[in-house]
Amino acid sequence: MAMGVLASSRGRNSRRAPMAEINVTPFVDVMLVLLIIFMVTAPLLNSGVPVELPESRANALPDEPETVTISIAGDGAIYIDDAPQIPGQLADSLAAIPMDSEGAPPQVTLRADRTLDYGRVMAVMGELNRAGFNAISLVTSGSDEQP
Repeated sequence: MAMGVLASSRGRNSRRAPMAEINVTPFVDVMLVLLIIFMVTAPLLNSGVPVELPESRANALPDEPETVTISIAGDGAIYIDDAPQIPGQLADSLAAIPMDSEGAPPQVTLRADRTLDYGRVMAVMGELNRAGFNAISLVTSGSDEQP
């Protein structure tokens, strides 16, 4: 009982100085957790269109910082960087892609499902050529098998 009286009387008579320090430890903890989450999920966001790629023994190309990924799904749907395209509007979508700082078009990587007709893939490549995208890399799944 005496403890309660003493504590309450001390609280009334003395004033606390405002705390001028900010505890940054929780902030740093949250930032480190977010950094780990982004480091783990960033490689998984490479491409979201499920495409069954053909196999090839070609060497892999280095990743270019400014690339545009064109994907053609097994049903013939075309995607530009995971954004589905309206049939017949591919030329307009390609014209809207910004050029780099030197005025050159960005590198294009073409991912096409192995079950597609060759003519369908060539039609998309023709639209890319007509839009000025002359540097096109074809993506395949790597294979170590000897033919």
